[in-house]
Amino acid sequence: MDENKKIIIVSVLSNGSLTLLKLIAGIFTGSISILSEALHSFGDFVASFIAFFSVVESSKPADVKHQFGHGKYEDMAGFIEAILIIISALFILWAGFEKIISNNQDMEIKAELAILIMILSVIINFIVGTILLKKGKEADSSAILGDGHHLLADVYSSLAVIVGLIAVKLTGLTILDPVIAISVAIMILKTGITLMGQTADSLLDSSLPKDDLNKIEEILEGYKAHGIKGVKAIKTSKSGSIKNIVLVIDFPCMMTLKDTHTLCDKIEFDLEHKLKNTNVVIHPEPDNVCDNKETCKWLKSCN
Repeated sequence: MDENKKIIIVSVLSNGSLTLLKLIAGIFTGSISILSEALHSFGDFVASFIAFFSVVESSKPADVKHQFGHGKYEDMAGFIEAILIIISALFILWAGFEKIISNNQDMEIKAELAILIMILSVIINFIVGTILLKKGKEADSSAILGDGHHLLADVYSSLAVIVGLIAVKLTGLTILDPVIAISVAIMILKTGITLMGQTADSLLDSSLPKDDLNKIEEILEGYKAHGIKGVKAIKTSKSGSIKNIVLVIDFPCMMTLKDTHTLCDKIEFDLEHKLKNTNVVIHPEPDNVCDNKETCKWLKSCN
């Protein structure tokens, strides 16, 4: 089992433990903000489980049915995670507003225990989330990065709950508890909508980010001094961590197939070195038609 799978298993176990702990604490203390955090952690738990499944599936090699690999599993997993996050946020919003409308402020909240539980949650999620982000960037994995961002978002929402519970303890205003829960839900909802947009782009084969496109253009520009006349088209998309790049390039019409292939190999090597995890297809086209190999100016410029 590789490191990516191991760290996601750690995420699954930590989120599962925190979900159970927060649920028990929320019921025992009577805090709706703790219960909302329990639901948030449950969403993280499901997201981690989906991330593990997607990393396992996306690492499989291409086969007859999936000839371009299994990278879309990661994107689909991220989209499902986003839907679950949005649903949990809407539920928390409903619960928070329902408590405010009912004006039930007589319930005592055992803030000391709730605060200790949330501090423990912040520590665990910060450590695991930071590791996930580091591994996700190294592997360029949307599933692992998404899981890491979820946990760090949980850190911020937990800190908001801690501040609110301290305020409840100092002022005795239990209505602050559902107000905090609503604030947490808004943060969770924003995370879910952002993630849904990002994963939808990948599922719909949107092009690579502008920074990656600039790197591709920079590499191709450098090869104009080695023979290529121009670039007719650059088409890109992303499947999991794999960057798909299709290029239509003008080559000297008299360049041999062997020399053209060698130049294409060099371009593919540079793209992989610069962008990592690339799948490059190059379609070479003649720049024009020369009647005489001896007078081909572009062929001469390559020699």
